[in-house]
Amino acid sequence: MELIGMLDSPYVRRVAITLELLDIPFVHRPLSVFSTFDAFSRINPVVKAPTLVCDDGEILMDSTLIIDHVESVAGRSLMPIDRQARLRTLRVIGLALAACEKTVQIVYEHGLRPSEKMHAPWLQRVQAQLAAAYLELEVEMTRSALSVGPLLMDQAGITAAVAWHFTQRMRPGEIDPRRHPRLAAHSAAAEQLVAFRAMPHA
Repeated sequence: MELIGMLDSPYVRRVAITLELLDIPFVHRPLSVFSTFDAFSRINPVVKAPTLVCDDGEILMDSTLIIDHVESVAGRSLMPIDRQARLRTLRVIGLALAACEKTVQIVYEHGLRPSEKMHAPWLQRVQAQLAAAYLELEVEMTRSALSVGPLLMDQAGITAAVAWHFTQRMRPGEIDPRRHPRLAAHSAAAEQLVAFRAMPHA
């Protein structure tokens, strides 16, 4: 199978790291939805990253749906079986994905929209949503730390680590690490794992 998309996307990266942790062979093609739009569109006309080209040629989109598929291929899941543990994992993943989404919106607002057309109230709202997502994640980390380790890390741990690293790389100073020490420490530890080093934020 082939994973299409740049690793500076947290959505592409969480899929790539999941594939690594599940020991599923794949080819990564780092195509950009911007600079290589035409090449990307020939694979997936929607030009959505990540895109997964399955072994039978079927095209999948959306990181969560792709992960669901690759777990079925692997025959094992990075989601807990216990109902309460699964509920908590889903909450953490939702918060982390919200943080990714809001970071992307801020990056696009500053990088793509002319400064004279920026809408300050909307940007402030997005920044408040981003801050709230990370505050809630830090609270979750206070209640119970996320596991780090190639045999211990679940999808909550992957996604939270990837999200934090993404925000810090793309919008340094936006979210103060000193106010999120547990989350920052978790991400730093995850970045040392072989699977994370194999798929670095580009």
